[in-house]
Amino acid sequence: MIVCHVWDADYPWDVRVEKVCDSLLKKHEVHLVCRNSRRRARYEYAKGLHIHRLPCLPEGFGGLNGFIGFPAFFNPLWIYEIGKTVKQTKADVIVVRDITLAWTALGIGRLLSLPVVLDMAENYPAMIQDLWDYQGFSVLNFLVRNPSIIRTVERVSVRQCDHVVAVVEESRTRLISLGVDPARISLVINTPTSERLVDSPRASSIGVSRGPRSLTILYLGLLEWARGIETAIRAIPLVRKRLPQVKLVIIGSGRHEAHFKQVVAQLELQDSVQFLGWLDYTKAIEVIKECDIGLVPHHATESWNTTIPNKLFDYMSMGKPVIVSDAKPTKRIVQEERCGMVFEDQNAEDLSRAILKLEDESVRAEMGRNGKEAVATKYNWAVDEERLLKALDLAVAGRKR
Repeated sequence: MIVCHVWDADYPWDVRVEKVCDSLLKKHEVHLVCRNSRRRARYEYAKGLHIHRLPCLPEGFGGLNGFIGFPAFFNPLWIYEIGKTVKQTKADVIVVRDITLAWTALGIGRLLSLPVVLDMAENYPAMIQDLWDYQGFSVLNFLVRNPSIIRTVERVSVRQCDHVVAVVEESRTRLISLGVDPARISLVINTPTSERLVDSPRASSIGVSRGPRSLTILYLGLLEWARGIETAIRAIPLVRKRLPQVKLVIIGSGRHEAHFKQVVAQLELQDSVQFLGWLDYTKAIEVIKECDIGLVPHHATESWNTTIPNKLFDYMSMGKPVIVSDAKPTKRIVQEERCGMVFEDQNAEDLSRAILKLEDESVRAEMGRNGKEAVATKYNWAVDEERLLKALDLAVAGRKR
């Protein structure tokens, strides 16, 4: 079978897109249509994957290149490139990642009588709502990041697609409430591949500075307000009263990075909070080995109550105990698997209590073992790969009927 996979950003790289494509390639031919804001080659063949990028403008046009590639369902550049790729490759099915280009994929799919599978890796309307709640109204947000419009696009898309892939059970429940037939929903979680479970030597130095008796807590991901990084920062002075050597290591970048650094400066925490910036995924994984606790402090908004982050399973797969906010999916998994602590979202004092409860190394070791075992037996990509391949077969079979 020939698969046209639509991804609304540049590739490489995205961890879920890579895993999905690698899995599909085991049985099918895969053509990935993606953005080209970095002005890479229009076509590339890499590790069995055919990568088709949008046309790009020369360097002299500056930011205009990003504008013409903006992922919107009405963008003629995307319509042309997806349609051209589907026709030239004689694709049998279209897989589209997230809502932004779902209508585009659906239009082309209906025109050419092809099944369309929507991979909902996140609750996109709720994520945009989080941005509005922090930034407030602006003309730009109203025109291109309007939660009301995006919710309408989502409502139509999930009902019209031949199959929908949900990222966590809470997302599946939400889709059913939107009127999607449960038989057209498959669960494919953001779990790690089996390679992550292989023990490797602890890295000697990746950039984490720590004292001989320090407790090192790691946050890995985008630096955005709704991800709770400020709560984590404000918990550190409370923990330092008992553990002066506590360290918070932050890996990633994002639109609110400057704000978080300002909070660190205001609280005079430069010795306790370390920003490592964006790191290649393999290097980021190496940093996890150097740390004691993995942190997922996301706000318990609609977005994070229906989405699960990769980093939770990254921490668990490497035997690290986790501390998560009480967003529904992370709370459920951590409590079921007894692999960490849960705190009330946006409550720095409660987070500090959770950190101090993991001061005991034996407690951390037990929770770390529980988490690693859960990944080995349940939350791993071998399980989700099977669900993904079955979802594709169901979509194609349903369209043929």
